[in-house]
Amino acid sequence: MLCCLLQVSTRVPQVELIARPFLWALALAVLIGIPLIPFLRRLKAGQVISTDAPERHLAKGGTPTMGGAIILIGALLPALLAPRPSGDFRMLGAVVLCTVGFGLVGFIDDLLIVMRGKNLGLRAREKLAGQFAIAIAFTWWLHAASGAAFGNPDLPWQTPVLAAYHVLLLVGLSNAVNLTDGLDGLAAGVSLPVWITLAVLGAFARIAHVEAGGDYGLVIFCAAFAGATLGYLWYNAHPAQVFMGDTGSLAIGGGMAAAAIALHQEWVLLLAALVHLVEAASVTLQVISFKTTGKRIFKMSPLHHHFELCQMPETRIVARFGLASAACGLLALALVFGWG
Repeated sequence: MLCCLLQVSTRVPQVELIARPFLWALALAVLIGIPLIPFLRRLKAGQVISTDAPERHLAKGGTPTMGGAIILIGALLPALLAPRPSGDFRMLGAVVLCTVGFGLVGFIDDLLIVMRGKNLGLRAREKLAGQFAIAIAFTWWLHAASGAAFGNPDLPWQTPVLAAYHVLLLVGLSNAVNLTDGLDGLAAGVSLPVWITLAVLGAFARIAHVEAGGDYGLVIFCAAFAGATLGYLWYNAHPAQVFMGDTGSLAIGGGMAAAAIALHQEWVLLLAALVHLVEAASVTLQVISFKTTGKRIFKMSPLHHHFELCQMPETRIVARFGLASAACGLLALALVFGWG
């Protein structure tokens, strides 16, 4: 199958642009997991299960966490080292720094939880402050570097509105992926189609903007994250040998948003990442309903916990959420490239 894929890639340059970093990152992530998971066990970097989670989750306590490093290392090395047909490295570099920044906030949170032995990492306001600082810095640089590429010169009010949307998208999606990370293979399985969608959009859409050459690096970035996410799933599929922790979930969400913004696909991302956003929305709706009426909409939020309490098997929830994410990705591609 790999031989066939590489043969096709020689005929279709866009396929090669996606396939090579995807395969390299997949292999690298699987290899990284071999020494990293035992290393995390020796460090006793085990997951502390929240008392708010369903009771069945207590059996998962002690499973190594911070496994998001498998995805980050497995994706970033091919993304940075892979040869690019052309392009300005600055755009890719900014997206990489943004992704690593979100991952660092998550790593600090995970480390504090492990050191304290309690589900007490960064306080919510501290975590949000770090996320907003990174999102604002990335957005400011992107708009300053790209100039008229963002917004309409004839409608000057669009630029601050768009910048605010970019900041909210970066922070919102990073937290949405974090909320999705509640079952074995769920966050990674839902994220994989989103990364593939972004890679395909970047490779085939031929987006025209002032940094157009930089798209090649961003395609490689997205393809590498797709491959590394699949490699991570080798260890995170039920029963999970490792959890990604906030180290992985915040980096994945922030990286997705940063790549989509740089590719000018920030609106399409709302459809491609709809499953993540629905998970986040379920928490928001649950809180609003309980605060205003004293009643809960769901048995538990995020949404995957509701289905758990409806006695749906964990593997079925993960499979269906992953399929829903794949369907959203296909719809996003259909929207961009036309319906027929």
